[in-house]
Amino acid sequence: MKLEGKVAIVTGTSPNIGGGIVEALAGAGAAIVAVDAKSENADCCAAAIIAAGGRAIGITADVTNEDEVRAAVQRAVAAFGQIDILVNNAAFFNQKSIADMPYAEWRKQNSVILDGAFLFTKYATAEMMPRRTGVVINVISTAGHQGQPGNIAYTTAKAGMLNFTQAAAMELAAHGIRVVSLTPTATETGEMVERAERWKMDLGPLPDYTEITAMFARRIPMKRLPKPSHYGAAAVFLASDDAAMITGTDLRIDGGAVARYWAWNPTDG
Repeated sequence: MKLEGKVAIVTGTSPNIGGGIVEALAGAGAAIVAVDAKSENADCCAAAIIAAGGRAIGITADVTNEDEVRAAVQRAVAAFGQIDILVNNAAFFNQKSIADMPYAEWRKQNSVILDGAFLFTKYATAEMMPRRTGVVINVISTAGHQGQPGNIAYTTAKAGMLNFTQAAAMELAAHGIRVVSLTPTATETGEMVERAERWKMDLGPLPDYTEITAMFARRIPMKRLPKPSHYGAAAVFLASDDAAMITGTDLRIDGGAVARYWAWNPTDG
């Protein structure tokens, strides 16, 4: 129970990556404030944590709306008395090229990822500062480390999150607050489906991910994709005292994807 007595705000709490992070933090003892633009994601997430014996509340909020962000942080403090951990995970996919992406969609995707992280970091760390302790974890993507064609806004915003992490870490170190990031990659989908069932959520008809996930797995040096729970384990480590001297850096949970030399194909041996 490395996070016993801690309170964590997590933005973007679908049953996929956010869900894996939430369940790991709660399993380590943290109370959860599940924030999502979709009320079903926030409420089902919180209900599942409570059903498992944990403490949680769900908050529906637009991470790009400053008033809603401020109110969400205030509700977290009112419910649990403090904030110790913030996980900036809110994002959405809209895979388009420069030529195909309307400017309004570019702005929206960048706003959810970058503005959302800025606003929640601004208001959550203001609550951390008087206690001179706290951790901010920004969720990146392998697309933030490398230029992914046909995914221009997401790739750009996630790359911005890397430097946001470093700059915020330098600013907040004097206040006893650490700022770090973790990098997921293409993710195994079975755990998401299982989690949605446990959370009593209907995902509706899903695309057949078999071919694309197999293709991604072949190209990762470890030749298998991580699960959301792998990211959750990393988040628990980064939020805990085990990582007390880690700030301003990124932890990649990507099976070696970013480290892979461009000309080497793992299937070649």
